Amino acid sequence: MKKSYLTVAVVLSLAASLTLSSCFGSFALTNKVISWNKQVGDKFVNELVFVAMWILPVYELSMLADMFVLNSIEFWSGNNPVVAETKVIDGKDAKYLVACDEKGYTITNLDDKTQVKFNFDEANNAWSIEANGEEHKLFTYVDDTHVNMICPDGSYKTVELSHQGVWAYEQMVSSQLQYASR
Repeated sequence: MKKSYLTVAVVLSLAASLTLSSCFGSFALTNKVISWNKQVGDKFVNELVFVAMWILPVYELSMLADMFVLNSIEFWSGNNPVVAETKVIDGKDAKYLVACDEKGYTITNLDDKTQVKFNFDEANNAWSIEANGEEHKLFTYVDDTHVNMICPDGSYKTVELSHQGVWAYEQMVSSQLQYASR
């Protein structure tokens, strides 16, 4: 149930940010994540990545970072630190380096040296997120019309890159999330 309220709050905040950007900030980090998602593959792959990023709260975390840190920096300084390819961000408790390279994005806490990465593994044809030494695959291309997608229970399911395949995956994720919230 808590996940549903958080998801609704984030979706409403994102919708408000798109229509009232001068009041709330530019939500640059969230928009970069969305832009990255749009260029990953065709519309079916993009939809699957979108759902996977809700499961692995990537969108929720980027929205929180935007709302509480990055938009505040933008408000007071007039510049959003995420807009640059590599930028140092002075957070409340630490400084962060956000960098984009040929493999994806890396966010590094400059005080304790911890990192979060969005990586593309060309050898395995897979996108993943890595934090605290643990890597979680978002999805792996099986062939031109199928991918293995992460599920809320941590397992992987082969999904056809078609309207029916994406719809079936979304229904399965929705039912697993509803069951888990009970």
